[in-house]
Amino acid sequence: MASYSDLLKTSGVARIIAAQLLARFPSGMLSLAFLLHVEQQTGSYGAAGLVLAATSIGQAIAGPLTSRFMGRWGMRPVLITTLTVCVAAVVAIGVLPLTVPLYMAVGFVAGLTTPPVQPAVRTIYPKMVNSRQLTPLFSLDASAQEIIWVVGPVVTTFVSTQIGTVWGILLAAVLMVAGGIWFISSPELGRVRIPRSKRRFGVVLTRPPVMLATIVGFLLIGAAAAIEAGVVAAFGHGGAQAGIVLAIFSVGSLAGGLFLGHVPIGPWSTARRMLIVFVGTALAAFAMDFWWLSVTLFIAGIGIAPVLAVLFAIVSASVKFSDTAEAYGWVGTGQLIGAALGSALAGFLIDGYGAQGAFWAATVLAFLGFVVPALGRRWHPDLRGRDASPIPDTEPVPLQPS
Repeated sequence: MASYSDLLKTSGVARIIAAQLLARFPSGMLSLAFLLHVEQQTGSYGAAGLVLAATSIGQAIAGPLTSRFMGRWGMRPVLITTLTVCVAAVVAIGVLPLTVPLYMAVGFVAGLTTPPVQPAVRTIYPKMVNSRQLTPLFSLDASAQEIIWVVGPVVTTFVSTQIGTVWGILLAAVLMVAGGIWFISSPELGRVRIPRSKRRFGVVLTRPPVMLATIVGFLLIGAAAAIEAGVVAAFGHGGAQAGIVLAIFSVGSLAGGLFLGHVPIGPWSTARRMLIVFVGTALAAFAMDFWWLSVTLFIAGIGIAPVLAVLFAIVSASVKFSDTAEAYGWVGTGQLIGAALGSALAGFLIDGYGAQGAFWAATVLAFLGFVVPALGRRWHPDLRGRDASPIPDTEPVPLQPS
């Protein structure tokens, strides 16, 4: 932990981690806020699901696209533009009396203009710390983002049910503005400029480590989404048990990220960490008991943040600096699609076999998440004793004044 303390004392690191967490905090709020609000306005969970699907499709398209735009027009212009449009769309869903098709259209716009904060900050990180600190920084970032997924839904549920669904959406919009302004005003966004990529859009995805990170991220987040659906199905929405179990799941991820953050990254690193997720998930599928799920999902959670940290590191070390933002955009899109398909598969199996069916789905996805990097270890960078920073572009890149 002393090394993390030293890392946070590095100039700007603690501030930019906090700023990007606040800017991304609405990600843990809006899906649930939209679900509750649209269901209340239309009386249909099916309609709410269509709106969420439209939003997710927009986000999946936006990931690599807006990330690439940052290399063409600069981080700040892209972030300011997307933040402005996204906030307007989010507010519109909350306050305007829309039909379901209009809710879907506005939700698609909100997803399409989701500010690319995550690719931006992970592109900036290698320029803020030395090579020895980069992998622990990725681990700290992956661990800290669990706050978004633990606290966000709790805040949304409380505000939406106790005050009103409109206020749940507006609170997310306010946090998006506050976090976005804080992040955009960070000096690092002025000091770091992403060079314009000379490659065609999508070519970076053909690099084996980027494709590997995208596929594993898809399977990992798909498994996590199925687990979440299974926990809710096991305990229902009424009591606190589902929330407690999911919080323990996230605490396991937080702990794993912090304690495994300094382990050197070799060709087997992703597979070993995914094995932890698989074992915990497979054990969880044996019984839908509160204590059993709490213990087994804590074990499964231990592998999640460490897997994400390795994926961020191998992408960073495998592409040119001009391609990092787009590469992270593709990885994020894979995770979004994984979340959608994991939830859908879990829902289908819950209808047929009960809550345990969701854990069967999660177990299969987690097992595939172990097998893919194990078979693809030849394409997995060996970063033991190596710098995880991006490959420098061949021409000098002028720095913008802060």
